[in-house]
Amino acid sequence: MSKIKIAIIGYGNLGKSIETGLLQSDDMELFGVFTRRDPKTLETTTKGVSVYHLDEVENLKDRIDVAILCGGSMSDLPVQGPLIASLMNTVDGYDNHALINEYFNHMDEASKKAQKLSVVASGWDPGMFSINRILAEAILPVGETYTFWGEGVSQGHSDAIRRVSGVKHAVQYTVPIKSAIDAVKNGDMPTLSVKDKHKRICYVVAETGADLTKIEHDIKTMPNYFEPYETKVHFISHDELLKNHQGLPHGGLVIRYGQTGLNNEHHQMIQYQLKLDSNPDFTARVLLAYARAAYRLNKEGASGAKTIADIAPAYLINLSAEEIRKKLI
Repeated sequence: MSKIKIAIIGYGNLGKSIETGLLQSDDMELFGVFTRRDPKTLETTTKGVSVYHLDEVENLKDRIDVAILCGGSMSDLPVQGPLIASLMNTVDGYDNHALINEYFNHMDEASKKAQKLSVVASGWDPGMFSINRILAEAILPVGETYTFWGEGVSQGHSDAIRRVSGVKHAVQYTVPIKSAIDAVKNGDMPTLSVKDKHKRICYVVAETGADLTKIEHDIKTMPNYFEPYETKVHFISHDELLKNHQGLPHGGLVIRYGQTGLNNEHHQMIQYQLKLDSNPDFTARVLLAYARAAYRLNKEGASGAKTIADIAPAYLINLSAEEIRKKLI
């Protein structure tokens, strides 16, 4: 049986993690990496990988089964997503929660016209956390759901800072507020705004001569990323960034606190937690699982955009239905 041919679109941290993740995927193989940079200057982690300029992707579309889009949600995916979806099956980890419906509609239109399938917003949040929120609220319809991220490095928010004029490099840490988590676990069912649950800590390397006051203002007022949160911006040297901020850990938890019984007298709690040593490695594994699903569903004739809520888990794993029943049910 031929392997699923995967194209990596964009070769940052996530693209590199897709490349190494494929080494653990027996039913997939890397077709190549597509970049906006000069392909001759790009060194891949594994040897012998074909590297193409992004402009070549249309000419090679018939040789690719699924493209995994590894660009940022702020400015890359809104442009690249519909373009690539008009050519081939795609998977992405679009993570701007406030604009998911808008992005979904653009991807749906493009992929339906091409009779291809696009899985959107399929990382871990949106993604794995979304599945758990759906399951928890279906099981405990009376209650409250709480999502906490971190402590860890947010790739999407770090990328958003790097798009700010005058910024050379940046890392953003999402930090959950412990008192809020404790209140939820105690069963208080508090009403929490986004500001009550998290704060954002930014470490920024500015370009020489840049206006630091303006950079800080542009970060703190960025809609859908920083504006609702308590955000602290620290300007540091490039050497300090390399020394102290090169790791990419992350994690978080989803808690559903519910009540059951005739008079809601029974208290139930569902908790799902992630502790990640490497955020991009874990995100890559989720995207690869959904790449398998995209390929299978399209082979069955499905097209258009899907989220993780639309895809049965059996499509994600490289096992037959009989093997799933025997090993996992």
